[in-house]
Amino acid sequence: MTYLDPLADLIRSCLPPDATPPADSDALFRLYAVLLRAKGEQVRDEDVHDAWSAWMQTIDSGHDALVPFEDLTPETRAADAPYAEAIRTAARRMGRTEV
Repeated sequence: MTYLDPLADLIRSCLPPDATPPADSDALFRLYAVLLRAKGEQVRDEDVHDAWSAWMQTIDSGHDALVPFEDLTPETRAADAPYAEAIRTAARRMGRTEV
């Protein structure tokens, strides 16, 4: 366990109840913790997608959504929004409104 794990747990706790993170996603949430530290409330859906892509490349390098954010369908883009909002909420709870 490192300093990123409590941040990852905080982000996970900020997700809406209907969010369904992928199984075995601890490494993904550590990437989200890096976004929290680096960008705070300034994190964008695109940033979340980039972190997810880096993680997914290690899981399934042929996944259909491993494309730039702007090339995703609106429905697939929308899947990143709850995670970006959870990171922004975590940033507010920590007082990290600026980077």
